[in-house]
Amino acid sequence: MPTIRTGGQILVDALQTHGTDIVFGVPGESYLAVLDALHDAPIRFIVNRQEGGAAFMAEAFGKLTGRPGICFVTRGPGATNASIGVHTAFQDSTPMILFIGQVGNDFVEREAFQEIDYRRMFGVMAKWVAQIDRADRIPEYVARAFQVATSGRPGPVVLALPEDMLASTARIADALRYQPVQAAPSPAQIGQLRELLTHAKRPVVLLGGGGWNVTACEDIRRFAEDNHLPVACAFRFQDLLDNRHPNYIGDVGIGINPKLAARIKSSDLVIAIGPRLGEMTTGGYTLIEAPVPKQQLIHIHSDAEEVGRVYQANMMINSGMPQVAAALANMAPVDASAWQHTVAEARAELQAWQAEPPVFKDASAKLNLWQVVQSLQAALPADTVVTNGAGNFATWAHRFWRYGGFRTQLAPTSGAMGYGVPAAVAAKIIGQQEGKPRSVVNFAGDGDFLMTGQELATAVQYRAGVLFIVFNNGSYGTIRMHQEREYPSRVSGTELRNPDFAALARAYGAHGEIVEATADFAPALQRSLAHIEASGLPALIELRYDANLITPNATLETIRQTAQAAGKQ
Repeated sequence: MPTIRTGGQILVDALQTHGTDIVFGVPGESYLAVLDALHDAPIRFIVNRQEGGAAFMAEAFGKLTGRPGICFVTRGPGATNASIGVHTAFQDSTPMILFIGQVGNDFVEREAFQEIDYRRMFGVMAKWVAQIDRADRIPEYVARAFQVATSGRPGPVVLALPEDMLASTARIADALRYQPVQAAPSPAQIGQLRELLTHAKRPVVLLGGGGWNVTACEDIRRFAEDNHLPVACAFRFQDLLDNRHPNYIGDVGIGINPKLAARIKSSDLVIAIGPRLGEMTTGGYTLIEAPVPKQQLIHIHSDAEEVGRVYQANMMINSGMPQVAAALANMAPVDASAWQHTVAEARAELQAWQAEPPVFKDASAKLNLWQVVQSLQAALPADTVVTNGAGNFATWAHRFWRYGGFRTQLAPTSGAMGYGVPAAVAAKIIGQQEGKPRSVVNFAGDGDFLMTGQELATAVQYRAGVLFIVFNNGSYGTIRMHQEREYPSRVSGTELRNPDFAALARAYGAHGEIVEATADFAPALQRSLAHIEASGLPALIELRYDANLITPNATLETIRQTAQAAGKQ
């Protein structure tokens, strides 16, 4: 017969049942019973400095492992801070469960201290939101949370935990471990897909979305190789195919290679495996027109409600990624003679796109950011995890970094600033936890870093030896670029006065360096990597450069001049 346990203990035991070994959060008095139960549990509680950072770390865990990232926060302000991670998990299709301490049931609906109705707050940004009012139903609710987060299109679940419920006791057995459920393509559907491919002349494969694993990525690689198909990856899903592979032709997102964009527009068959085909991946719904594309379109997605939502594809398949990838890998190859030459052509276009930008051939540019990326790529292992938040600085990671395969990229398709720092710390901690430590480097803009930079303290506390590269141009660069394009020379609200980032890193207990010239970067990098190797502590290199170098393609000056020439004042 089950023993009598507190709600907090039942919850922690339920997490263990479902394989949880690490959780992220900021402690709060609203879930003291859970904290007490964690004291004697084998689950590791990573203490964060702000709930947004904790939620980002849980989201990064979900991306890296395919298992729900677990986050605990307190009610009210804790929940609102954590909402950014929930939104990111939703848009990125990442399994995650956010547990929120809640006011006691005896105080509910009185606008008690920090009270919020989480069903209404999170209803549009989570797959399921619920409140557990009875301790004896905790195993049921938690099992459902894991099930929902991982089945179909993965995503976030939010569970509110009334304080009195957690402190109450119940005699209840634990549930069974969750079993994710995914749809699979039928043999007839694979046959129809093969028939469409057989008659194509200019096919392109587009990979993206959540729910992938190593095996699925390997199966898709086999499918592409067997059928000589060019493969592009959707916005911030560039790690679904090793970028060094000859069939990889680039990323489809912000700042797309114009030749790749033209290739997709002129293709006669797009096989989209996994992506939602949202705004960023379709260039504002222009690469593939809505609702009826000019190209033939095969759209494969894990959510039956997503296929047909925007695009009326020629063929729509509801399937999990491992299931469809396995079926495609086993499909009899087709005659690819009509298009196999396009793979090498598209690959050559990618390599030209990744060459040194003309802007750095001007000797007046003291710091060559392209060379910085080349030096990093040469010094770090192929399986290095690269993280970033949002901003123009991310172009240097998207366009010029060659991702080494599955889960070497952690970046928010939601466009959330501040994601990269906590994601990098989480990636390092997770690698250590699982006995598979990997190099982790974070690309962060100056504004981006300061949104969650306090998690550098978490990195030091848990000896997470991340290399942070801070791109400091003294501005919110993306918004400044748009300002110059729409309102040239009228700078408003985008200038930043920043701290000494290297000194800030040292204040936290990390290693810090400042680089202002190209020749100084490689030595600073070697010193930073040596520090990480010797101490296990993080290192930060601050890159100080002119904000005029806003993108690899154009300077702020040329953007301003173009806008003025077009009559914008």
